[in-house]
Amino acid sequence: MNEVCALPALRRPPVVLVCRAAASCTLLTMSDLQEEGKNAINSPMSPALADVHPEDTQLEENEERTMIDPTSKEDPKFKELVKVLLDWINDVLVEERIIVKQLEEDLYDGQVLQKLLEKLAGCKLNVAEVTQSEIGQKQKLQTVLEAVHDLLRPRGWALRWSVDSIHGKNLVAILHLLVSLAMHFRAPIRLPEHVTVQVVVVRKREGLLHSSHISEELTTTTEMMMGRFERDAFDTLFDHAPDKLSVVKKSLITFVNKHLNKLNLEVTELETQFADGVYLVLLMGLLEDYFVPLHNFYLTPESFDQKVHNVSFAFELMLDGGLKKPKARPEDVVNLDLKSTLRVLYNLFTKYKNME
Repeated sequence: MNEVCALPALRRPPVVLVCRAAASCTLLTMSDLQEEGKNAINSPMSPALADVHPEDTQLEENEERTMIDPTSKEDPKFKELVKVLLDWINDVLVEERIIVKQLEEDLYDGQVLQKLLEKLAGCKLNVAEVTQSEIGQKQKLQTVLEAVHDLLRPRGWALRWSVDSIHGKNLVAILHLLVSLAMHFRAPIRLPEHVTVQVVVVRKREGLLHSSHISEELTTTTEMMMGRFERDAFDTLFDHAPDKLSVVKKSLITFVNKHLNKLNLEVTELETQFADGVYLVLLMGLLEDYFVPLHNFYLTPESFDQKVHNVSFAFELMLDGGLKKPKARPEDVVNLDLKSTLRVLYNLFTKYKNME
């Protein structure tokens, strides 16, 4: 990967860093904002809140604050998205001995984002190691986000965050940023599809609070997020002819068992039995008539990385056999994405279906 920056390595923190989880916003605490947002939502007929006076709020005149509607925060898909991103960040930064517990509280000052980008991009940023002042934090954020923009700009993606929104602990902006990073670096995670949240926008005008609601789409489909925009027969099958899916699966199961039975192996569930890559590797050896040395793959993989290694190795064997590079990602197969698994197996079926 091309380096986006190159400066001497920063020293690793000597102790475990448990990020902050109780800091307040610069001008408005989350409890204040939630209360104001709740009042705005509950206003029966008018956007103005006549019972809220300027002295009762920390919002400045014409200042705007946003918050995710509490009902959206309880949505299972939203919770899953947050958890998947948290686990991914902590997995990436495990060697840095950094533990992230809450996205908006732990990422707003740029410290964790700096470490995350350096780890993902394999570079070092020219920023201060620790910054306590608001100005210093925003300067660090500016440097980090400029590096992110340099990476994402060639893709033509809309950048739906800013220094002020990240530093202001805007969770929607932080999630947009993290989803884009996960997409760009092809993170070995499966983001939940079609996650949309309702956002309450609260603004003070003439001493009164006004509210509005907007809908924010955080994720789309796996294919769109991972950059596979060319639709194929499987997209059509899943979208318009799901009743024919069982026929396709049955044909593929018959095909793979015709060969795996030679090793006294049998497949009954395509969704799960190819996810660790073992059957894919063995199947390629059978189709190409060679023995695959056991030291080249994990016969009983236990970790996610070992499974990804197996599927990636099977993909290499496919390329060696003259097949085109699979459209699916190894991580998608490991994550039990049926459409990806079907694409891989159908590729094999097309070439080897007439083999005895």
